[in-house]
Parts: sequence; structure tokens; C-alpha cells
Amino acid sequence: MKQVIVANQALNLPRGKLAAQVAHAAIGAFLAAHADAQAAWLRVGMPKIVVGVAGETDLLSLREAAVRVGVPSFLVQDAGRTVLLPGTITCLGLGPAPVELLDTLTGELKLL
Repeated sequence: MKQVIVANQALNLPRGKLAAQVAHAAIGAFLAAHADAQAAWLRVGMPKIVVGVAGETDLLSLREAAVRVGVPSFLVQDAGRTVLLPGTITCLGLGPAPVELLDTLTGELKLL
């Protein structure tokens, strides 16, 4: 079990802002997962990776693919209180889900 957080690299977010958006995605995806997946992920130490995609279109396509295969997901849309406009899509949280399943969706993406 693992989690993958996918960041919108087109935004060139400051480090602190990116960290906050990644945290939103991780928590949101965790809450979207079934209790059994949550428990299994917690037991193995909550492994997660952060990867990037070129932009919003890639995040939306990836979310659609995740939904098709039953991977829990959470799309982060910024509230617009700091450096972004309200509704800007910043990150996508995927999982917790089996490593092999997530790798079919995100295995080719570059680590951040």
C-alpha cells in the first residue's frame, strides 16, 4: 500500500505553498479511501511519494483514470487566500491503494 501525490508543476509554487497543497491532497485522498485501505496503509508506515505533471489537464486525466480503476482520489482546489486564484487545481492525491495498481497510473511520472 502507498499513496501518490501528483503536483501541478505549471504553477511553480513556493516550497511552503507546495507542501501545504501536498498535505491537503494526502489527507483528502486518505479520507476518500475505504477503512480497510486506510488501516492497511497505516500499518505499513504510511508510505507516499510526490510526483509532478505538466499541468491541470494531466491532473484531471489522471483523476479520471484513477476513478475508472477504483483508486481513491482527492483533487485539491486552492481557496485563493495567498498566491493563487480561488479554484486553482494544485494537486491530486491518490490512494492509499496497492503499490502495483498505483504504479500502473503514475509509475512513469517524475519524482519531485
